[in-house]
Amino acid sequence: MDPLIIIILIGLAGGMAIGLQGPLSSIITQKLGSFESVFIIHIGGALAALIPMIFVGSRLNEWKSVPWYALVAGSFGLIVITAMGYMIPRIGAAGALITLMAGQILVASILDHFGWLGMAPRAIDLQRIIGFGVVMLGVWLTVR
Repeated sequence: MDPLIIIILIGLAGGMAIGLQGPLSSIITQKLGSFESVFIIHIGGALAALIPMIFVGSRLNEWKSVPWYALVAGSFGLIVITAMGYMIPRIGAAGALITLMAGQILVASILDHFGWLGMAPRAIDLQRIIGFGVVMLGVWLTVR
């Protein structure tokens, strides 16, 4: 298979996982609360990661080589889960997901533009601005 097709398929699989995680986490958030939901989801993810690490091996003992600011990445899960738990009952799964995606694209574009957090610099040009505008139009059409 063409490497680009593999990349696209992996991206679609990741997107599908996000599409399922949002509504499932929203159920937990509505029943138990945001902190409890994040805790349960991260414990589940930790256990799911632990199993292959046991059999394949791990470099977890090298965690001190990771920049300190990267170690807070998991805490952003609290914001994501809280946002999904709040939005899904109000605007539905599709509206919540596309709104989160728009936020992801905005931040990713800024990171790319300035080359922050190890990204290869890629300037925000007119084509990307138009693309983001189309995404924002999609957000508005989806949630209205």
